[in-house]
Amino acid sequence: MELNSIIEWAAAILIVIGAFFLLVGAIGMVRLPDFYMRLHAPTKSSTLGVGGVLLASLLLGWAQGRPGLAELLITLFVFVTAPVSANLLAQAALHLRLPSRAEEPEDLPPSVPPGR
Repeated sequence: MELNSIIEWAAAILIVIGAFFLLVGAIGMVRLPDFYMRLHAPTKSSTLGVGGVLLASLLLGWAQGRPGLAELLITLFVFVTAPVSANLLAQAALHLRLPSRAEEPEDLPPSVPPGR
């Protein structure tokens, strides 16, 4: 079964966009200085990168007559688990008092010393 060239080009563009976001997320994992900053890289890249690739798969499946239920379930799973896992990792890091290299804003009151 031959696909329409417009659908093929749209799927190719979606795959390239998804791959770009996944590459940016991988670079962010390597380049960002501390845990809290690195936490954004995999969550954003998985949402946008995997979302683009799954949209391309959904488009190609639809063009071939498949309903795309598997792609929709994978998308739902990724979109639900990425923020939840990032939140749990951030809470664990705060509980362990991991240091951050981010500067504190000047308008915040002085922080409470640990142990109080």
